[in-house]
Amino acid sequence: MNRIRILRLGTPSLALAGAITLGLSLPAITVPAEAAGARVPDASAWTIGPIIRGRNYSQGAPLQPSRSRGGGISIDLPPAPGSVHYVTFSHGSLAGKSRIRMRFRVDLAPGAEIHPITAPPSPAILTLYFQRAGDTWSGKRAYESYRWYATFASLMPITAGEHEIVAPLDANWTAVQTSSARSNPQAFRAAIAEADQVGFVLGGGTGYGHGVFATGPARITVTQFTVE
Repeated sequence: MNRIRILRLGTPSLALAGAITLGLSLPAITVPAEAAGARVPDASAWTIGPIIRGRNYSQGAPLQPSRSRGGGISIDLPPAPGSVHYVTFSHGSLAGKSRIRMRFRVDLAPGAEIHPITAPPSPAILTLYFQRAGDTWSGKRAYESYRWYATFASLMPITAGEHEIVAPLDANWTAVQTSSARSNPQAFRAAIAEADQVGFVLGGGTGYGHGVFATGPARITVTQFTVE
């Protein structure tokens, strides 16, 4: 899982909503059809993981997100010691594609916050992500460049409101350890051509995908996820 060394984060495109007043539990969220619909893969296509050698690193959450009214997907973040790490679906090759776009809403109950499970005082991060087919999850030798993170276009911290992240596929994505699209272009091109899983990761602290938890009711609703 991608470890955080120096955060190379740009300024994400944000459209923060006003103050949100929630009760003790989060209500169902209605997403306009034109803002979601076919532009978000069905909830059944997604996996909340990762699952590595039979172990799901996301704990306290269902295996798949919920379907939101209007066609989006929703994920309720668990309290510690639970956490959500990777949220992905099988897309296939990214050859010929130019960017990944995600629009989403974060709803928090009054006083609730989202923190990385590995370092709660640190800000939580949401990052776009894709993974080459055949990854062993070792992060070693050739497999160091099988997972790629749009660290330049992350949301940090994860705050309440409406957000958008756009990650061009010709930008400087970073891999698990030291590779970047600039320093290892051959491996990056191979990952693009042989991509499998696409989605986003949640983390902060020791790694971009090392998981987050919430101190109160908290929900992430994806209203658009497109590979363009």
